[in-house]
Amino acid sequence: MLNLPNRIRRWREAAMLACMALLLAAPLPLAAAVSPPLQPLDRIVAIVNDDVITATELEQRLDLLEQQLRQQGGARPPRGVLRRQLLERLILTRIQLQLAAATGIRIDDETLNTTLTNIAAQNDLTLSEFREVLEADGFDFAQFREEIRQEIIIRRLRQRQVESRITVTEQEIDNFLINQRAQGKADEEYRLGHILIALPEAASPEEIRTARAKAEEVLARLRAGEDFAATAIAVSDGQQALEGGDLGWRKAGQLPTLFADRVRDMAAGDLAGPIRSPSGFHLIKLLDKRHGQRHVVTQTRARHILIRPVTRADGSRDDDAALAQIRRLRERLLAGEDFAGLAQAFSDDKASAIDGGDLGWVSPGQMVPEFERAMTALEPGEISEPVKSGFGWHLIQVLERREHDDTETRARNQARNQIFQRKVEEAAANWLRRLRDEAYVEYRL
Repeated sequence: MLNLPNRIRRWREAAMLACMALLLAAPLPLAAAVSPPLQPLDRIVAIVNDDVITATELEQRLDLLEQQLRQQGGARPPRGVLRRQLLERLILTRIQLQLAAATGIRIDDETLNTTLTNIAAQNDLTLSEFREVLEADGFDFAQFREEIRQEIIIRRLRQRQVESRITVTEQEIDNFLINQRAQGKADEEYRLGHILIALPEAASPEEIRTARAKAEEVLARLRAGEDFAATAIAVSDGQQALEGGDLGWRKAGQLPTLFADRVRDMAAGDLAGPIRSPSGFHLIKLLDKRHGQRHVVTQTRARHILIRPVTRADGSRDDDAALAQIRRLRERLLAGEDFAGLAQAFSDDKASAIDGGDLGWVSPGQMVPEFERAMTALEPGEISEPVKSGFGWHLIQVLERREHDDTETRARNQARNQIFQRKVEEAAANWLRRLRDEAYVEYRL
């Protein structure tokens, strides 16, 4: 069957809504009564503020997790250890969903359906085909659908609570690139394994000593040959614990600040730690590293004419009229009229109309997909058929193409993203720790 992408598998890690049912049988005369087999009632394994996590919910999630770990191969912890780790993840997910509901974050069915359609398209499937594949692999589609809804809700919550408060300045980008070049490793990427032995906020000296001792004991086991991924699943309090602590491929600037300097001098397979931070003690392993390359792209210089549909009095858009106008303009262009002149006279993209519709040099990914697909298919000098995008109807003409080394531009964009992601990761970790510390959680496992 279809091998679902890792991010879709991670979406399945989101919590399922708790559901409990009690079947009541109508009383029968004693002589005629037939005793049905007793059905055990579901039990609560954790109370999270004013919500609960049930044993059924936890065990269903645990079955899915063990199935995924079997597919990945390698060592894995006992079921009891996995159950504890998974319960912590469910608790944290539930806390975030509660905050999202309290702050008015909702995901409507239209947004959810669009997301599911996009996931299906990434697997070269229609939505109905994607549903068939999921169900054939043993996944309940309705449950999967709600898990995706929850994932979108949590992402929007984090964007509002964390990401919207992060800024990256041009000076930070300049300093970042200068430091990278001075170290001679600006193009290196690292794949890191991570284990966190967490500390509560305002930890006592005794809690700090206990956590440090545990981290040193785990490090000794790793140095003695214990499998890192299995150990991370078993003991780590990090967000990637159930992925074996694998942080994936990252530039140095994408790594947490306290790891970056150590990683540069490590060889693949090396371990480091314990590294103290406000969140606890960290152990890291350099799983692999690689060098980047110069980046050359094909740029297109194009121009266009845009006709936006007119909005009617009832709020609908007159798409047919816009299409009819763009077709008339195309006929005039094919008859020899000047593209720049028609763009200046008729185009609704006023920013480019001043320059005769000229968009300048465009790199892959800059334009909306519909526009880019049509532009890429044109030869220089050719005029497109009418092209519809979210902005309206376009006529496109490619003027020329070139191969462009955008390594420097790409480096700045990557630096901006790396600084942003590093700040977000550090801020999100602190935010999640505060949420967890402030929540009421009662264990009944």
